[in-house]
Amino acid sequence: MKLTNLKLTNYRNCRNLELDFTTSKILIIGKNAQGKTNILESIYLLSSLKTPRTANNIELINFDSEYFKIESDLIKSNTDINLSIAYNRDKKRELKINKVKSTPKDFKSVLKTVLFSSGDLMLLRGTPQDRRDWLDRAISQVYPAYDDRLSKYEKIRVQKNNFLKECAKTGIFNEALLEVFNEQLSITGSNIIYIRKKFIKEIEKVAQTKHRTISETEELSIKYDCSFEIPNPNNSELEKIEDIQWGFLQALEQRKIEETRRCQACVGPHRDDIIFYINNQEATKYASQGQQRTIVLALKLSELDIITDKTGDEPILLLDDVLAELDDIRQNYLLKSINQNTQTIITSVDTILFEDEFLKDVEIYKIEKGNLIQ
Repeated sequence: MKLTNLKLTNYRNCRNLELDFTTSKILIIGKNAQGKTNILESIYLLSSLKTPRTANNIELINFDSEYFKIESDLIKSNTDINLSIAYNRDKKRELKINKVKSTPKDFKSVLKTVLFSSGDLMLLRGTPQDRRDWLDRAISQVYPAYDDRLSKYEKIRVQKNNFLKECAKTGIFNEALLEVFNEQLSITGSNIIYIRKKFIKEIEKVAQTKHRTISETEELSIKYDCSFEIPNPNNSELEKIEDIQWGFLQALEQRKIEETRRCQACVGPHRDDIIFYINNQEATKYASQGQQRTIVLALKLSELDIITDKTGDEPILLLDDVLAELDDIRQNYLLKSINQNTQTIITSVDTILFEDEFLKDVEIYKIEKGNLIQ
């Protein structure tokens, strides 16, 4: 899979920017705040319809404009495909595949990307929400329907919270309706947890090998930290969905009083976390900054492998100012680990971090104030 053209209109500070990509390695250089990250963000948006930088798409529109548009041409399985997104200040979005209107589900199935930014290096030191977001984004690239499950769960959770607030306000408690909410949450939530745990097992296996290559002596392990206890009568490697749902319902019953008092759902996948270990020691507490960065590097490269293996499509790797944050050992491992068939788009302040041998086959663009500088 390769992008051949990208055109941005009124996207953040890129008023009218067009880039043609002819190689697999692209380097976008420029000083800070010139628009380099905006380019990678727009490509990521084409693949996921989300951006990790904001939840408000209005912020993506240039200050003096009424809309933004992203257009791209790509080659996938020897087929030429055109993608476009348009979004205006009335919050109307138009998605098109080959000039024909598309559903979000179909649109997201076309382009696969893995974004690795300097902010990702803080994954272990961030909040549980940061780690859940990383996991959910990675899963969505492999299982497009997963986003629908997340949306459904979130809708039910918000409805339950509003119900509990209304109960507190009126003093009238509807036990039967609460049971309906809990049943719906347990069904949808247990499915989410099952998929998350399954994916963690898969990425752990791949990441362990990559992590060991960099660290040589350290062993990585990953645990999905569920907010409630899951029964596992058969002591299986991955619990059954029915057992997860049963444990979920038991936890909801046990914490009913707390949820009623706090007027919010206190248990479920929205409260879960992912814990990383090096040699059985919790990495968040005991690992050095270099060790934590090694973990994230192994995770991102593992995402590439898993997406390729599961979908048959080689995703596009987006490296946003990440090399400057890595030492020489990790820089070299990252650049040498990238498959030659993987189109890689890198942003950097300059070319000083790259060896001459690497730069031989690289297409270089210079960006200033959202414009291409020849």
